Amino acid sequence: MPDLFDPVRLGRLTLPNRLVMSPMTRSRADDRGVPPPAAAVYYSQRATAGLIITEGTQPSLEGQGYPRTPGLHTDAQVTAWRHITEAVHTAGGRIYAQLMHSGRIGHPSLNGLLPVAPSPLPAAGQTYTKDGRRDLPTPRELTTAEVRSTIQDFARAARRAVDAGFDGVELHGGNGYLIHQFLSPHTNHRTDPYGRDPLLFAVQVTTACAEAIGPDRVGLRITPGNTLNDITDPDPDQTYPALAATLAPLTLAYLHVGGVGPTTPLAAKLRAAWPTTLIAAPSTGGTLPEDGGRSLAEHCLTNGADLVAFGRAFLANPDLVTRLRTGTPLNQPDPTTYYGGDHHGYTDYALSTKPVA
Repeated sequence: MPDLFDPVRLGRLTLPNRLVMSPMTRSRADDRGVPPPAAAVYYSQRATAGLIITEGTQPSLEGQGYPRTPGLHTDAQVTAWRHITEAVHTAGGRIYAQLMHSGRIGHPSLNGLLPVAPSPLPAAGQTYTKDGRRDLPTPRELTTAEVRSTIQDFARAARRAVDAGFDGVELHGGNGYLIHQFLSPHTNHRTDPYGRDPLLFAVQVTTACAEAIGPDRVGLRITPGNTLNDITDPDPDQTYPALAATLAPLTLAYLHVGGVGPTTPLAAKLRAAWPTTLIAAPSTGGTLPEDGGRSLAEHCLTNGADLVAFGRAFLANPDLVTRLRTGTPLNQPDPTTYYGGDHHGYTDYALSTKPVA
């Protein structure tokens, strides 16, 4: 069985360990979607991770879903990200940008644009805006031509990510955002090719990005069965293995699977269908386990995963790799500082003084 601290190949990279820092929205960019200078400190502090995946980053202004999230569609954003990737690489790390188009999850008060979606079906509930929580509006249905234009937005953002010094990109295909909205019959009622084949949008976005920067620089995140943002997957055991099998010939860098138990039939189907690196992101529930999730991560490796993603454990423990290796107690994250704010709960978590054996 591979060990969490064994090296592993991912695309064109060799990772020193199998711990991945999960993408986590922190909402600290400015109103132009430019990440702050402190983000270079935040990410480089965590450079001992085998791989860092950034917070969700919109590929276009239209793709923004929350206040103060960063983008990769302007020169100013690219320049700011370049300082961040340079800091991570100087610290010895590797970093992918997660491209996240939120689709119908958003609000016109964020950017002056009505959210777009496969079909004009609003999500139940409210979302965060600069003026507090607001009801989610009915989105505008993308025309077929606009769907194709959105695919190119992803490809352009992937090229910008490479220009900004990223080692690759991850496409967010889960959590009820745009790619997931096309995959689900709950949100996709289209009658054009993107409705008749619900896999088509995800496949074409992924293919366009692979053609733009190379398939060994592209990963895809999926969250089968996740109901976040008022979405449903009525048949995830069929949809996602079919998607994996369709994308398999591209030989992408990885497939990142969120919320699927390591011993479930779906996990086995995805492992069988996927020819390259598989990252598991198992749910640890509402609280951070005492061991930081190490035992669950090792269980994932035993059952076919190549790497395991850690979220809140990395948020509160920049030196998580050292802490897990040495058995040092972990810092507990402060939920009041997750989104927005200054350096508190961002770059000021204490480091362990216990040396690595």
